[in-house]
Amino acid sequence: MSQDRYICLRCGYTYDPKRGDAKAGISPGTPGDKLPGDWHCPACGAAQRDFAKRDD
Repeated sequence: MSQDRYICLRCGYTYDPKRGDAKAGISPGTPGDKLPGDWHCPACGAAQRDFAKRDD
């Protein structure tokens, strides 16, 4: 299971699969490539296409 983190290119929010996104009902441990298609950045509302894998 991928534990890659993804950063929003619009606002800098980082999706961390170890934390998930409780407000959107995304459980901890959910990899970024398994997020529901309608999931958006919780900080600015950007679409998933506006995210990139973090290198760190």
